[in-house]
Amino acid sequence: MPAWLIPALKAVLPHVGTIVSVAAPAFTKMRSGAADNPATVQQQIAELQAAASQNATHIRELAAQLQATVTALEQAAAVAEARQRRLMLLCTGAVVLSALALAVVLLKVYAA
Repeated sequence: MPAWLIPALKAVLPHVGTIVSVAAPAFTKMRSGAADNPATVQQQIAELQAAASQNATHIRELAAQLQATVTALEQAAAVAEARQRRLMLLCTGAVVLSALALAVVLLKVYAA
């Protein structure tokens, strides 16, 4: 599972209930005797088509935003990786210099 998926889900999940509660009343309800009425069925079909069209538009927008977010995260990861490599080189150099200093000190102590 990609690491970016969990924060994305945590950001989206609290809003799912709100989206459903807002969208639910938008559709025409079937009345007890209206099941045979073709006008009601046609109205419901039109509403569903409009909702599907809006959902497709919103999904495209969300996909573009998600793509931009993923790109930014990948760039930040590349920068962090470069910094980590640089720090590793500096730490390795510090260890080498301290080992050399320790060798010089031990040589002076035992040579004296």
